[in-house]
Amino acid sequence: MTSLPPFQAVLDEHREDVYRFLIALAGRQEADDCFQETLMSAIRAYPKLDPAANLRAWLFTIARRKAVDAHRARGRRAIPVETVPEAAVAPANGTGPDPELWGLVRELPPKQRAAVALRFVADLSHAEVAGALDCSEEAARRSLHEGLERLREEWVR
Repeated sequence: MTSLPPFQAVLDEHREDVYRFLIALAGRQEADDCFQETLMSAIRAYPKLDPAANLRAWLFTIARRKAVDAHRARGRRAIPVETVPEAAVAPANGTGPDPELWGLVRELPPKQRAAVALRFVADLSHAEVAGALDCSEEAARRSLHEGLERLREEWVR
């Protein structure tokens, strides 16, 4: 019977990828809080985890759920401003070389957003994306395809 490696070893191996994934999914403003929430949930659940589990996909699953929670909370939160602008302005808090594109990614439906980020930020295989999304590989491929199609439509406009 195999045992789980120390949690710190798992964290050292996957920390940067999980954090980049959270920046892509939740934005820079929310990534730190989502990362801390991810780690707290992971460390609580770690002792009960099956030693044969895919630790990388397991961490990304937790991170995706925390990003979805943050996204939902953001929609319920009021943003105080000194004066009301004439027109809405998109925040410049994207990730990577093209913040506008990552802003569009964050507007995708949750499964599509997660599939795109898991595939292109975390560099997970389609099977690992399926594991992180808790769906079949075909469903993961479909979510990725639909997300990319939507991004192509929006990006061309």
